[in-house]
Amino acid sequence: MSKLLPVVLLAAVSAAALAGSAAAQDAPYEATWESLDARPMPAWFADAKFGIFIHWGVYSVPAWGPKTRYAEWYWHDMQKKDGETWAFHVETHGEDFQYQDFAPLFKAELFDPAEWAGIFRRSGAKYIVLTSKHHEGFCLWPSQESWNWNSVDVGPHRDLCGDLIEAVRAEGLRMGFYYSLYEWFNPVYNGDVERYVDEHMLPQMKDLVQRYKPDIVWPDGEWGYPAEVWRSAEFLAWLYNESDAPKDVVVNDRWGKGCRNQHGGFATPEYGHIDKGEGLIQKGRFEECQGMGHSFGYNRNENVDNYRSSTELLHLLIDNVSRGGNLLLDIGPTADGRIPVIMQQRLIDMGQWLEVNGDAIYGTRAWREHAEGERIRYTAKDGAVYAICFDWPGTELVLSTPKAREGVAATMLGVEGGLEVRAGEDGLHIAVPALTPGNAPCAHAYVFKLTNVE
Repeated sequence: MSKLLPVVLLAAVSAAALAGSAAAQDAPYEATWESLDARPMPAWFADAKFGIFIHWGVYSVPAWGPKTRYAEWYWHDMQKKDGETWAFHVETHGEDFQYQDFAPLFKAELFDPAEWAGIFRRSGAKYIVLTSKHHEGFCLWPSQESWNWNSVDVGPHRDLCGDLIEAVRAEGLRMGFYYSLYEWFNPVYNGDVERYVDEHMLPQMKDLVQRYKPDIVWPDGEWGYPAEVWRSAEFLAWLYNESDAPKDVVVNDRWGKGCRNQHGGFATPEYGHIDKGEGLIQKGRFEECQGMGHSFGYNRNENVDNYRSSTELLHLLIDNVSRGGNLLLDIGPTADGRIPVIMQQRLIDMGQWLEVNGDAIYGTRAWREHAEGERIRYTAKDGAVYAICFDWPGTELVLSTPKAREGVAATMLGVEGGLEVRAGEDGLHIAVPALTPGNAPCAHAYVFKLTNVE
């Protein structure tokens, strides 16, 4: 429109729009994907960008897998009698040692939730997701549906979910729970899945929500059956309309066979596949989950060469954020409750970088181009564009993607003062400050904030 509405009319229209929005928000969600998928993404999650995944359970006792496997799949992989995991198990624990015999050895005697939460805060992560129950069925809270197969009845004799969520929230962070819909060797699941869902899974998930009021509900293990069998839409309508969870609770896309990248709050690509398919990922509603090595659960078979460097992990975070998504970076604690030192170091390194450069990460959105070549990524926020260089650019940074407007300006995060900038035929030329390793604001990647660019 070329003319402004009169102020009174504009105010009336705005008030009506807000009232309509509030009414739509207050209206109950129906147990249909059309209704559930219309729920807006809560702003806190879109702004957070960086979360920490925690895989911790009975599998943390053997803590072993082939370098190409997830160590948390130990019990599953034991069933293959000609496989590496069974060979390791027989040699290390003996053929008669059952997987259930590991449970009393999962003691978490050195678990200090306040220490963990402090490390998470220092990492710059804004939210945490703990495996409340993996595919082995062992619960990290006193679930009555898993009698004598939970962390209060056996092993630590402690409510690990409750202790950690209290400590994490004391540090001002959000927290939620991973929950496996299926259980490998649950006889009810394997004999009557509908009864399993009705008598075990749904009561267990609702108990988890009502006890801890999580900010995130992160299911997995959904691939064997469609969402109708899991009664996922029914659960989500209850979660949004009736449960005690926060009104801005977020959920992922693992709700049934065929749901990934199609239904739910955000997609969950795992080790890539960001550009594939049509759906939530293409809308920028995704969260990439990866381990620091390959395994999610702690794997003693991995060595330093299997762990990515802090630089590689930061580049992974930056790349995901430039595409509009989040990164959920996994740690695998030990059975006695320690975060391995190499994992702590990676997290602290990331936090130190984010302390300087977080303005280019938190609260940003994807720009019109997420990348320029292999070494530049872009993010945008509040009218500014951030060019993030994976390598030191030298004495001058030339960017061909941003187009200068009148008053174009550039700064480098962590360095005081503006930078000389000029528009050339080949792009925007930015004079890079003369820095040494002793006075450089950070390592790993370098951020230039641009204003007044197209």
